[in-house]
Amino acid sequence: MLCRTANDLYWVARNMERAENTARLLDMAQRIALLPERLDRGKAQAAPWRRALDSLGSAQEFEQAHGRIDAESVVQHLLLSPTNPGSIYSCLRAARENARAQRVAITAEMYEDLNSSWLEIRRFDSARLRQDGLSSALEWVKTRSAAFRGITIGTLGRGEGYQFLQMGAFIERADWSIRLLDMISSDETLPETGEARDATQYFQWSALLQALSAFETYRRLYRESVSPAGVAALMLLNDDNPRSLQTCVGAIHQILQQLSGGESLEVARLAGALAAQARYAHIDEIIAGGLEPWLQDTMARLSKLGSEIHRQFMTTGAAPVAPPVMRQSQWQRTS
Repeated sequence: MLCRTANDLYWVARNMERAENTARLLDMAQRIALLPERLDRGKAQAAPWRRALDSLGSAQEFEQAHGRIDAESVVQHLLLSPTNPGSIYSCLRAARENARAQRVAITAEMYEDLNSSWLEIRRFDSARLRQDGLSSALEWVKTRSAAFRGITIGTLGRGEGYQFLQMGAFIERADWSIRLLDMISSDETLPETGEARDATQYFQWSALLQALSAFETYRRLYRESVSPAGVAALMLLNDDNPRSLQTCVGAIHQILQQLSGGESLEVARLAGALAAQARYAHIDEIIAGGLEPWLQDTMARLSKLGSEIHRQFMTTGAAPVAPPVMRQSQWQRTS
């Protein structure tokens, strides 16, 4: 497959997955901002929106540009801003443009679905958000992403193009499994001790599960009250969870083995090492050693893997610049 074709298909899937996960990030921030424990805590009401920007590495830049961080401005920036390359608007635009460049490599149904999503997002504005509600818009984004995923699975042949689409979706999802978890695990606005802290933590971790459509899965698998350790285990190490880090990196490793065609490639070795780390890690050991350092290290390894995928399959020149660490932006141009 040509490098340009592989690159475009890979970023079609990444941008669609990114749009969905940005919607889930906004959903989680909105749920946390409504917690009663925050109603009389002044600046703490803005904390979820700052943490959402922190998870993307853009809080400082945003504050410099907009002067303050509040719900309305963050929603506009992450949902509808045409100048923010990581907004849902920009992701849908980029996915459609990448797909248009490779129409012969995808099915007509796939392109028509992407084009419909792009045309619809252009009709969104602040007035429509106020009328319909933010939750309605976020559900629409998640539904459009799921529709594209379903059409791809149901109509596209299982050749190399399909493999690059799948790999793009899984590597983006793995990235976000860490970012969304980090948003909650490093919250510095919690009460110091007592029942207020316990209650706030419970609602925050529950909000994360609900934003990821994983609350019922958690109840079925763990049959216990929502806890930080349980949620972290579900998001990182549980292969029954389709959005977990282990599920994603395991799928990436399998895809890279197929694309390697029997050759011993560094990119497949990196994916295998990351998959083994997620497969054989234990949540108690991770927490004992510090969840935040583990997330930082895993994000760095995942970013290195993404750079190696780009070098191996999508360019004939030098490898891309070293990948960023946690909370630094990873938004990339469309091609």
